[in-house]
Amino acid sequence: MGALLAILAVIVLMMAGVPVVFSFAAMTLILSVVYDIDISSLMTTGFWAVNSVILVALPLFVMTGYLMQSGGIARRLVDFVEAVVGRSKTGMGTSMVVACGIFGAISGTASAAVASIGSIMLDPMERHGYARGYTSALLGVSSLLGLLIPPSITMILYAVVTRQSIAACFLATVGPGILLMIVLSVLNRIHVVRHMGGDDAKIPARQRLSESLSTGRAAIPALMLPVIILGGIYGGIFTPTEAAAISVVYAIPVGLFVYRELSLKGIAQAVIQAGTTTGVIMIILVFSFVASRIFTLERVPQELTDLLLGTFDSPLVILLMVNIFLILLGMIMDDVSVIAIISPLMVPVMAEIGVDAVHFAAIIGTSVVIGANSPPMAPILFMACRVGKVGMSEVMRPALYFMGLAALPVMLVTTYWPPLALFLPRLMGFLQ
Repeated sequence: MGALLAILAVIVLMMAGVPVVFSFAAMTLILSVVYDIDISSLMTTGFWAVNSVILVALPLFVMTGYLMQSGGIARRLVDFVEAVVGRSKTGMGTSMVVACGIFGAISGTASAAVASIGSIMLDPMERHGYARGYTSALLGVSSLLGLLIPPSITMILYAVVTRQSIAACFLATVGPGILLMIVLSVLNRIHVVRHMGGDDAKIPARQRLSESLSTGRAAIPALMLPVIILGGIYGGIFTPTEAAAISVVYAIPVGLFVYRELSLKGIAQAVIQAGTTTGVIMIILVFSFVASRIFTLERVPQELTDLLLGTFDSPLVILLMVNIFLILLGMIMDDVSVIAIISPLMVPVMAEIGVDAVHFAAIIGTSVVIGANSPPMAPILFMACRVGKVGMSEVMRPALYFMGLAALPVMLVTTYWPPLALFLPRLMGFLQ
């Protein structure tokens, strides 16, 4: 009961406009009062939990995203994807989806993808006949690929909170991320055919090849970034934290000397933005670890497990209830908050019904894609509206179209077909 009261307090405070950090502080305070625990004795738990080299990757990956945005790296990636996929009506929509996926393989954040890809692609797509509300909705949903295609900030947080391998959690979301990318591209093609009078005349193969080669040469330094990051991690050359540091060291000279669009002011802004974002996340994690310690001392995860197993007989039904719960939480909380609060509570439940913690990483990742684009909070969708300069009323219908026919099915497939999430972690030797 005390845990439920604390979680409800966080939800109410966040919906009332209280900053996330103070909402989490209030949750920890309520738990200490309800369970009569001296919170001062537990604050060291939170401190030592975040005193981790692993978490150094957070500000570095966030900073990489901002450096890409201001250093011309993102634009070269988009130009290359457009040339390969095609600059036709269908190709433009597919280009946005694929560009968000590639951008996610470097920055690991959805907000950076919205700002970077949106500012580059929305105007050209409008000239090709796309409605502004539709493209903003597609941008909002596609940008969440940054949470699924590694390296992902969300998966780093999940791995730290649940004591799992970061590399294994990265791999768990690759399959769902690629599947979501494919489904979004197919839905966009269907929309173009049904509502936009069909596709443009196809670009001659010779012209497309020429454009692909020219933009490809320009994009080589940008494309090398995900190769270095992921190849280094899974090749055993360096850890995820070292990969994050290398990505920053690589992005700065590329932006400064290769593309010559990055300035010292841009670097300073990237440092400030990364520091601000990371500072908020770290404080949230401190209170999250303290709350998690209280939950453990009071056997809250065990009580939750007994409640669910006593109420529902089938593991499939329990998984469905968890899916619904995660979506509802994602509608009113950001992805960091959902990970910080729910993961420590749900992982024991998942273990009891035979769901691997790495599999649950993919489940919670795909659920965030839906929640982050669903009112009343919908932080990513609201950001896409600001970038697209449209109202939420114009975006909601196409957003529901993408979430109902793409994000929701991908979440259900990820939940009920474990090989989609576990094939790569097993192949790479992280699971038996």
